[in-house]
Amino acid sequence: MSEAKVESRVSTGVPGLDDILGGGLTRDRIYLVEGTPGSGKTTLALQFLLKGRELGESGLYITLSETEPELKAAAASHGWSLDGIDLFELVSEEGLDPDSEQSVLHPSDVELGETTRGVMKQVEETKPLRVVFDSLSEMRLLAQNPLRHRRQILALKHFFATRRCTVLLLDDQTAEDGDLQLHSIAHGVISLRRMTQEYGAQRRQLEVVKMRGIKFRGGFHDFSLDTGGIQVFERLVAADHPATFAQEIVSTGAPGIDALMGGGLTRGTNTLISGPSGVGKTTTSVRCALTALERGETVAYYLFDEGLTTLLTRSKALGMDLQPHIDSGRLVVRAIDPAELSPGEFAFHVRDAVERLGARTVVIDSLNAYLQAMPGQKFLLLQMHELLTYLNQQGVVTLLILGQHGFIGEVRSDIDLSYLSDGILLFRFFEAAGSVLTAVSAVKSRTAEHEKTIREIRLTGHGIEVGQALTDFQGVMSGLPSYQGKIGMLGEENNRPADA
Repeated sequence: MSEAKVESRVSTGVPGLDDILGGGLTRDRIYLVEGTPGSGKTTLALQFLLKGRELGESGLYITLSETEPELKAAAASHGWSLDGIDLFELVSEEGLDPDSEQSVLHPSDVELGETTRGVMKQVEETKPLRVVFDSLSEMRLLAQNPLRHRRQILALKHFFATRRCTVLLLDDQTAEDGDLQLHSIAHGVISLRRMTQEYGAQRRQLEVVKMRGIKFRGGFHDFSLDTGGIQVFERLVAADHPATFAQEIVSTGAPGIDALMGGGLTRGTNTLISGPSGVGKTTTSVRCALTALERGETVAYYLFDEGLTTLLTRSKALGMDLQPHIDSGRLVVRAIDPAELSPGEFAFHVRDAVERLGARTVVIDSLNAYLQAMPGQKFLLLQMHELLTYLNQQGVVTLLILGQHGFIGEVRSDIDLSYLSDGILLFRFFEAAGSVLTAVSAVKSRTAEHEKTIREIRLTGHGIEVGQALTDFQGVMSGLPSYQGKIGMLGEENNRPADA
């Protein structure tokens, strides 16, 4: 049997990272964890050692940069105790004494050797299975030149190779041109980066740069660093999540909308509900969600634009009470601040709702706010493409709300997602007889023969009412139509709504 088949894995203790690595790190190897100060290296290292303690594996934290009280305080801020983990300060108060014969701060030819011997001695005494060395930047200062630094790292690598240790070497990337020599020495390289935005929370991303003998998920993955440690959100690749489901058309709960869409909404498709502010997009999506709940399904509603209280109050006034379904746990409403949540974390929450909670309908309200969470439009389109493909493959009915600028006349969008959508419901305000009315039309459906008419729609205390086709109007979608016939509006005696 080949060596690759018998090599075991060791868990990193970081939620999501083991999945990216295909099961964890290869045991008894040396790894480089790099990142600028504040990127989360120490927290990741502590989680690695704490996971070892949980599994009954001894751990050793060797530090050149932080004191034992500082490490314990950092752990306590996450609610952790470091009891059972050996902490070793290479620079102690005694070592800082200029008269000490064992000082690591003597001239470089002495102090670097003292540091290396101190590491080896501590490992020999404690015989740990997991080791963290913090950090290589201090050793680089002691070495004073790249050649001596590389030789000392190689010496440590060969030493650990015979001691059955899984080692994390931390580096804060203070080298002027980036020390790529470390990449070649290490068995694997994990890079952390922190990005500050002009507004909102800083973004954090993790990349597995290199991992010998392991098939890992490349590219950047968002991660959060909060009380309780690091959680990594694996980049969503829809092709990795195939599923089978029964294709069927389900009702929106509004017969007039069903008629426009060719019977309703098809499982495994997404529908874009587009129009200006106040035209009825959210109300229509709530009606669809409530109908799904009444069928016994679980619904996940992601609310970017308004508060939960406002949504519940407005929906109840229109005869759609959502509170009982929230209380039962079948309606999961998550109010999201786009300035605080990364796109990767949002995709993680959607996947969790589908796979763990069994959500069969997902509403994203709205894409405009989601756009603000992204560093650029092209990234929104790529991420949304993967997310929508994933949801379609899971047989989920997805509703996407896109607000448009303008009310009557020219109306425009921040972004064009029409090519990603399986169906499109377009809402417009228009002026008629001294009133501002609302029209709706299904302009696209990939799975059904939809109506190509334009109908009036009204939101009442009895729900959504859809009228007859506005055949006697010209220019309704432009907002300024001309009336050329006798078809009445909703509420007039000579007109009967399509879902009456």
